[in-house]
Amino acid sequence: MFVAATAAVLAAAAVPSLTAGIERTRTASAARYLAGRLASARTFAVSRSANVAVLLTVDGDTSITALYADGSGNGVRTREIAAGIDPPIGDPVRFSDQFPHVVLFLDDPDQGQAIETSALLSFTPLGSASSRTIYVRGRDGSRYAVRVLGATGRTRVLRYVAATKAWVEVF
Repeated sequence: MFVAATAAVLAAAAVPSLTAGIERTRTASAARYLAGRLASARTFAVSRSANVAVLLTVDGDTSITALYADGSGNGVRTREIAAGIDPPIGDPVRFSDQFPHVVLFLDDPDQGQAIETSALLSFTPLGSASSRTIYVRGRDGSRYAVRVLGATGRTRVLRYVAATKAWVEVF
């Protein structure tokens, strides 16, 4: 009885730690997935010799990412996406279905109320892009930032370290 009780107490003590680890991993995976989605948009733009954009739409806890190609030669524009001129590349992905309890922010969530609800990140055939930082926050409070560098179009994933109040690059 004593051994069974001890095992039960140890198992109960391990559950919160295990849950926190799962949430941290989920948030880090979400940031890496988003960085990969942006990198694939850059690859499509270079390989197709056309502008390609990622449309991010955020509505509370629900976020959708979708890739679009330039259909008219003047860049990807939200008006032309709505009119069907700039066609989608693949199906839109609901971020919350892939990563439950992980939320995207288009503005820095530490700066107050979110202002933007959608963003269009464009990539050119030369590999350059529109600069942008997208913030990812998990249920456990872990925070990541996915940054697109405009001149090169490359993406970087940063993790917020609360102890030092600094963003560090994740490899």
